[in-house]
Amino acid sequence: MRLYGLIGYPLEHSYSPVYFNEKFGNLGIGDCEYRLFPLSNLESFKHLPLDYPDLCGLNITIPYKEAIMPFLDKLTAQANQIQAVNAIRILRKGNNIEMLGHNTDAPAFLRSLLPHLESHHNKALIFGSGGAAKAVSYVLRMLRISYLIVSRQKNISNNEMVSYSDLTPSLINEYPLLINCTPVGMFPHTEEMLPIPFEGISPEHLIYDLIYNPLVTRFMAIAQQRGAKTVNGLQMFKYQADLSWDFWNEAEDF
Repeated sequence: MRLYGLIGYPLEHSYSPVYFNEKFGNLGIGDCEYRLFPLSNLESFKHLPLDYPDLCGLNITIPYKEAIMPFLDKLTAQANQIQAVNAIRILRKGNNIEMLGHNTDAPAFLRSLLPHLESHHNKALIFGSGGAAKAVSYVLRMLRISYLIVSRQKNISNNEMVSYSDLTPSLINEYPLLINCTPVGMFPHTEEMLPIPFEGISPEHLIYDLIYNPLVTRFMAIAQQRGAKTVNGLQMFKYQADLSWDFWNEAEDF
């Protein structure tokens, strides 16, 4: 049996076990299982490979995409550039366990964004400053889209970061690509929404909410009422999951 799973906290929003276990069934793979590992304390992560000797790979979600890195033996070049990890490959050689961290969020976000991107979407606001936001900002730099990161606390040493209190309708209007990388509005807290001046949103805006549960967040619903185009995170979730599977099953050693 080969075991895979997701670590983070909380995890009641996740579709990962359904997606992967259906994938295993569709591929006719009978020796694989995918589970949730909700960890309220990341220190307990160290015991997982020992407690589960069949564990071959993991996905990482909020809030551990950055904090997990010191626990790993190596990072892929992309994970090292982004400084966030959402996939881990576990290699066992006798009693020795090696863990390689990778980032599949960035290519999944890029692939899911491109079909919706128009030429005027040349400036972006990224809501959140965690691991997902790092993958998103990495992609925007690749696409030469300028951006500001909106965080609860402004970092005066980072000229790419502003706080929510800095946001005005005119600033929102100036940035036609809005990307939510926070869990605000995610199940079960579906009534929550970002504290932004929604009156700045226009039909020229593209709203990308990385949340996929629910499929339409309050952020998206209000933006739709103002004529904006909206995209949820379901396609990105599927892409990053498939890329994780490919990564876990690469033949080469590390």
